Amino acid sequence: MMVVGSTQPSIIDPFILADEIALDEALDVLDPLRHLRNQDDPSDDILLVPTQPRSVQNQCINLTFPKPAPQGSSTAIQITLRVDASPGCGGIAWPAGEVLSNYIALRGEQYCHGKTILELGSGTGLVGLVAGALGGHVWITDQAPLLGIMKDNVNVNNLQSLVTVAELNWGENVPSDIPRPDMILAADCVYYEPAFPLLVKTLSELSGEKTEILFCYKKRRKRFFTLLKKQFNWREVNDDPNQESYARAAISLLLLTRRELAVYGDKV
Repeated sequence: MMVVGSTQPSIIDPFILADEIALDEALDVLDPLRHLRNQDDPSDDILLVPTQPRSVQNQCINLTFPKPAPQGSSTAIQITLRVDASPGCGGIAWPAGEVLSNYIALRGEQYCHGKTILELGSGTGLVGLVAGALGGHVWITDQAPLLGIMKDNVNVNNLQSLVTVAELNWGENVPSDIPRPDMILAADCVYYEPAFPLLVKTLSELSGEKTEILFCYKKRRKRFFTLLKKQFNWREVNDDPNQESYARAAISLLLLTRRELAVYGDKV
């Protein structure tokens, strides 16, 4: 099988070809940016992210997210986003990030205003920027190579008073200056299997029984959810009017809640 964007053919195990999810994961490894260039169905008119250059380097894109306004009218949140694949795939705008951003925007300012909100694996910071534009006190977090692009995006959107950039490595102790959040946002964080237990550990450390966790991802990685169920329960978000559209692109939006008496690493 020849992978689009590759310089030479790549062979995929024929057993993987029979499993849609395994095939999708294998193709993601071979060509991580393929979802930015091609829709699952070329005839589908749903565009999950704006068209981006095939090799994304220090580009700017503009995103608009509708939000409700008084008297039944509507307005929009405008986000200017610097994207750059040089620090890694986190520097790109990925589909689940836009789905989650759109959902919290539709919930309106009352959903985020005044809450302490933390985004995990922020990458460009898109979801956290939208939460900040809605009045949340937001921390956007990721590994050190992505802090620069996140700071740039905070500054270009004039959200310095509401959005703080911080380094947070999954699996390590949460820095003391990062507060316990009322809400955790995570989009496109389930793609690198060795990081799965580290992500679950960090989610567990940051959350309590009342913490609202919104988790958006493309395709289900079975092993991640096997680990997650030791600590959390989850259900599909059922009040998103766009759910049918993004479900056709194999994207899910979940609400996670902590299980009672669960201790990380224990079987419950």
